[in-house]
Amino acid sequence: MPAWTGDLPPIDRLSPHTSAAIRLAEHSHQGHHIRPDGTAEFLRRYRNFVHRPERNLRLVASEMPCCPGCQYDDIAVVRDALQEVMRVLPRQARIELRQLLANLDAEFRRRTLPDPDPEHWTDWSGTPDAWWHRRLYQGG
Repeated sequence: MPAWTGDLPPIDRLSPHTSAAIRLAEHSHQGHHIRPDGTAEFLRRYRNFVHRPERNLRLVASEMPCCPGCQYDDIAVVRDALQEVMRVLPRQARIELRQLLANLDAEFRRRTLPDPDPEHWTDWSGTPDAWWHRRLYQGG
């Protein structure tokens, strides 16, 4: 692992080794959501969402989902980004990030409601959406 990856502070409750693996992945992999320092921002957004003071949370769709930054106003897209990062990590780092996400996901599931409309369970191509997209949105 390059030395510069260990010179930075750990990411959101992750070990220095996993943080370094994430930084390396952010700089060496091409992906829709993978970008330098993105993972720390995505974890911050996800954690902030699941710890909001409201009892029941509803997702908010991005007003401009095609905008590279605005798309992350939708917490389900943030969770997509975390999933994409997890897929490119080495095994040990992937396991550690998955454990961190498991706790956040449990809170997300507990504080959001499932969308009862099966029409909302697939994307435009008919591919089933990840479970975090099948939660109620504001206005839904």
